[in-house]
Amino acid sequence: MQPTPLRTTVIGSYPFPGWLEFASTHLDQFGEDDLAELMDDAATVAIQDQIAAGLDVITDGEQTRLDFNLSFYGFLQGIDREPLPRRRFGPPAHDQRGKHKLNGTLDAPRGLGCVAEFERLRRLAPAGPTLKMSVPGPYTLSGRLVPNTQYPDRYAITEALVPLVRAELEALVAAGCAEICVDEPSMSCYGHREDPARFVDIFRRTVETVRGNCRLSTHLCFGNYKARAVAPRRYAPLFPAFHSLPVDEIHLEMASREFAEIEVIRDITEHADVSVGIIDVKNYWIETPEEVAARVRRCLQFAPAERLSFAPDCGLSQTARWAARQKLQNMVAGVKQVRREN
Repeated sequence: MQPTPLRTTVIGSYPFPGWLEFASTHLDQFGEDDLAELMDDAATVAIQDQIAAGLDVITDGEQTRLDFNLSFYGFLQGIDREPLPRRRFGPPAHDQRGKHKLNGTLDAPRGLGCVAEFERLRRLAPAGPTLKMSVPGPYTLSGRLVPNTQYPDRYAITEALVPLVRAELEALVAAGCAEICVDEPSMSCYGHREDPARFVDIFRRTVETVRGNCRLSTHLCFGNYKARAVAPRRYAPLFPAFHSLPVDEIHLEMASREFAEIEVIRDITEHADVSVGIIDVKNYWIETPEEVAARVRRCLQFAPAERLSFAPDCGLSQTARWAARQKLQNMVAGVKQVRREN
């Protein structure tokens, strides 16, 4: 059971301040100490916005990452990073994210950078909120790597990434991180055409050494690059296989789907907590506290309060900061309203 009934949390990412986006295109003009200050300042902004909203669980906003998982490829050996995507103009879509060729054995001798992010978060965050880190899973990471003779398909690449992600999770736990989300949106995106039981096996082997040593969750969504989905948005193909995921909490995207399949949380809460996405990050409609409260009450028709937490559908990196800030504040206000009722 989760430590606080009806917890308020986030997935991981938060929008960059405008000055950070500008600075990120001029990094060659900064010295080492300048960059360290810049990263601290950016994380502080994200932390302060989350604290002001009143969240029970916060992250560093992934302010030192590029688009959730793309920056992780900078830590990998054995790849030839593509500097620019093949399609650079026109409406935004996932094919505008570059793919990288493999040129050797995949390895991450410096880790994946998450421990330094966690240590920064712990140093900058005030006492009180739970600190959470999100780490992309190996199947999701494999999606931007092009198979070759050594790694002939996506699953072969995934298998090479499993021990690298596992080592990062172990390092986070050793550093004192008590809550970790292993983010595998590609599994939910492609569960309709792949074997979901195979996904569960991959996930199980990725987390087996940290299971029980931290609060472990996973985030299942349908894509959010430039606020675009990339898959049939149905959870049915994932179950019953995903009931075997070895996690303490499963996060589901619900708000953008008008709470379709909300009944699935009933079965999940028989073996795990559920974090329900009740804020639509793909929509600039700002949900009111009253609307949030109504959504929370709807969830309580299917699951007990001690099994439920609430979050935006996905990370907030694709949402303008002014909207993200207000959405979080209203989310917390609406959840607190129902807490008082109960």
